[in-house]
Amino acid sequence: MSNTATSSPPTPQRCEALNESTVWLVYARKTYDEPLYEVGNVMADDVELAKVYARSIFDEFNWIEMVIVPRETIVTVIAS
Repeated sequence: MSNTATSSPPTPQRCEALNESTVWLVYARKTYDEPLYEVGNVMADDVELAKVYARSIFDEFNWIEMVIVPRETIVTVIAS
């Protein structure tokens, strides 16, 4: 019996379904006496998926707190 799975690129409809157009900034801290700092970012369509991605990708430490923020909500106060 042969394997019929192929590695062809996803169809345009599938790409639209998995748009993952929102960039979420991931902040975390390991102890209560340190501030949150940016550990990276993930791309996801919604907050629940972004939480799953952040937790699974940035699991190298025992974080006591991790938050995600949609990049589009960041407001620049002073531009360099």
